[in-house]
Amino acid sequence: MTQLDFADDADFADADRGFVASLGEVRITRADGHLVWDAGAYAFMEGECPDTAHPSLWRQGQLVGRHGLYEVTEGIYQVRGLDLSNMTLVEGDSGVIVIDPLISMETAAAALALYREHRGDRPVTGMIYTHSHGDHFGGSRAIVPRGAEDRVPIYAPVGFMEHAVSENVYAGNAMTRRSVFMYGSDLEKGPAGQIGCGLGATTSNGTISLVPPTVDITRTGQKEVIDGVEIVFQLTPGTEAPSEMNFFFPRHRALCMAENATHTLHNIQTLRGALVRDARVWARYLTEAEELFAGEADVLFASHHWPTWGREAIAEFLGVQRDLYTYLHDQTLRLLNDGLTGDEIAEELALPPALERAWSARGYYGSVSHNVKAVYHRYMGWFDGNPAHLWEHTPVEQARRFTADYGGIEAITAKGEEYAAAGDLRFAATLLNHAVFARPDHAPAREALATVYDRLGHGAENGTWRNFYLTAAKELRGTGASVAIDMTNPEMAMALSVDQLADSLAIRVNGPRAWDVRLTLDWKVTDQGRVWRLTLSNGALTYRTRDLDAPTGRPADLTLTLTKAQLPALLGGQGLDGVDVDGDPSVLTRLVSVLDTPDPEFAIVTP
Repeated sequence: MTQLDFADDADFADADRGFVASLGEVRITRADGHLVWDAGAYAFMEGECPDTAHPSLWRQGQLVGRHGLYEVTEGIYQVRGLDLSNMTLVEGDSGVIVIDPLISMETAAAALALYREHRGDRPVTGMIYTHSHGDHFGGSRAIVPRGAEDRVPIYAPVGFMEHAVSENVYAGNAMTRRSVFMYGSDLEKGPAGQIGCGLGATTSNGTISLVPPTVDITRTGQKEVIDGVEIVFQLTPGTEAPSEMNFFFPRHRALCMAENATHTLHNIQTLRGALVRDARVWARYLTEAEELFAGEADVLFASHHWPTWGREAIAEFLGVQRDLYTYLHDQTLRLLNDGLTGDEIAEELALPPALERAWSARGYYGSVSHNVKAVYHRYMGWFDGNPAHLWEHTPVEQARRFTADYGGIEAITAKGEEYAAAGDLRFAATLLNHAVFARPDHAPAREALATVYDRLGHGAENGTWRNFYLTAAKELRGTGASVAIDMTNPEMAMALSVDQLADSLAIRVNGPRAWDVRLTLDWKVTDQGRVWRLTLSNGALTYRTRDLDAPTGRPADLTLTLTKAQLPALLGGQGLDGVDVDGDPSVLTRLVSVLDTPDPEFAIVTP
């Protein structure tokens, strides 16, 4: 096992460099008193690492727990530690450009206020979204209020809007539920509880917004001047996000790497769920960024963590990140072509000692284990080739059989505890999970599994693994209370395209309940100049589009003439006020009757 150099305090020096001031009131609340963020909740981490935490993750938690306003270089500042992500502020000729306005409007407002307290009440003269994840745009309305869009240009990589909202259309409920586990948002902050997630402390829990961009960045090498500041962009689609970009400030000799290069091994696929990212493409864009900008940059900063100063350090940092994703990708393919499965490769693959020793390559957010499985899944899918895994029983049915074969619920629980006592926590978790799925009401089995999850969490170097284990233990003990990011802000709904709104209905259709329902519904969306024909048959809701003045063919059972702005309200159940109706209004009732409403607190650690 590689020995880590805990005497190396360079990261701490960099994390503290340029400190200006911290937020006076560390608790950020909404007007109704709802707690959005508590920067002071991690003060306990100033102490020595306890036996309930991995020393390496504790070190990372100490680094990401720092909060305040920091000077990156002359004219560029960051507010760190007021959310999962950083807000960067670049001073222009007449105001300030804001990069990545955090998750929540409340934390974004507090970050901007902190900057202005120490740098003057500069107006916002531009805003940049580095990529399409919610922790980089959710606070945008606090930065660009309604009515200011015409005078504040907003820049984003091409495809930003589609990808920013699409996750919430297709798998948003499941991802949001699993995010509670991944970020540990329901855990108490403390030595035995939540100590961060590796990428930052945790997610804020405030008001989400999305101000659409007004300028697309469409190519690498594109140059823009915002408030007198020249910026050179590099598009990096398909890396950490499907729509992402790095950019360079020539005057400041400063390179922003978005979330493509941070002080941790990132995720090829997140534990909350997401499409598998392309580690090969990711590494190639890192190489391109180094070729384009590293030779001229004196400082590198990102949307998370702390900056890196000096050309030699920047080159080393980017090289480690590049080699890290290349190695994981190529070695996984080498081993899968030798016949190993994803699970086997995760046990077999070890990083080179130089990468293993590099703090910025440690698995605090992503891990070698689950990233290797993601690379395997990208190329080979879910099936490992073993026909025994082709048609397995469900977890509950397997659990009932394992439990019976072990001699009943008490016997399998005792055997699980025996493995735990011997230190084999992984197999103990397997057996006790069978016990819980066979008899979810069996309190001793639940407590035994919760205890194993506590131990696994406390020993994990990966922050998201720790949070998953400890949240699972809390739910098994019946003390969980789901806390999730609310992505239902009206601005998010308004950002959906008409196609995405139709898709959001289609994935809610309860197929068996709709088997015998036949209907057609036209949406005449006047400001889009098009008609959407929705057809429900055989439990499948499909649609096609045509121009408003195109021949209609067979009339729909119901035609609704409306604007795009009226669609979200209609689909939200607010009725037909202001909508022109032609045909049978009961069609809408019949459609709604076959729609499911997803459970935001569905079970994960029990059947």
